[in-house]
Amino acid sequence: MSILEPGLDGRIEALQGRIAAACEKAARRTDEVKLLAVGKTFDERALEAAADLGLRAFGENYAQEGCAKVDWFRANRPDLAEALEWHFIGPLQANKTRPVAERFDWVESVDRLRIAERLSAQRPEGLAPLNVLVEVNIDGEATKSGVAPEALPEFLDAVAALPGLKLRGLMVIPAPADDAEAQRAPLRAARALFEAVRSAHPEWTDFDTLSMGMSADLEAAVAEGSTEVRIGSALFGRRDYGARH
Repeated sequence: MSILEPGLDGRIEALQGRIAAACEKAARRTDEVKLLAVGKTFDERALEAAADLGLRAFGENYAQEGCAKVDWFRANRPDLAEALEWHFIGPLQANKTRPVAERFDWVESVDRLRIAERLSAQRPEGLAPLNVLVEVNIDGEATKSGVAPEALPEFLDAVAALPGLKLRGLMVIPAPADDAEAQRAPLRAARALFEAVRSAHPEWTDFDTLSMGMSADLEAAVAEGSTEVRIGSALFGRRDYGARH
């Protein structure tokens, strides 16, 4: 696993400052943008340190690793477990949907109807519907996951009809860009899609989340309407992928 670098409290403060400054520049309230702490390859103690410093929303990319962290908090920090919000944000294989449906509060990477159907069917009856975001391939990259923008309306209708799920919005991972305009163009396109869906479906009152933006494009994402930024290495430090179990 990766090693948590010293200075977590300062990095949290700096990130919150960046979000606040970006919101002020965009004439938005700071409570309109959630900081999602992405803990992949970092162990439970790293997340515990972040939670003890006030963070409550955590994102995980790997099903086995993420489920183990949820279970660890329930067993070892019951005082925190109920307050934490767990988001699955990585590619999800069909054979991993059940443990995710049983443990997570959100799945942000829904891009195939089969996955959505399995999550709905496997969500335990005693839990609230699973919050889901549909991942959109906003750049049309052949190697990237996500629903094509032109296929989005039909796909959203199908997901919204599933009883074990609550459709909450869209998630995008734009291709890296060097200049400001190239960085903002796909974010602007994602915002337009998001707003178009909300206009077409005023009955979807819970369709309120646009997850986009990471460390490098946080400010641009907030300017273009992101309601959630996913931050990992800028929060926890450098990742060691070779040490992941």
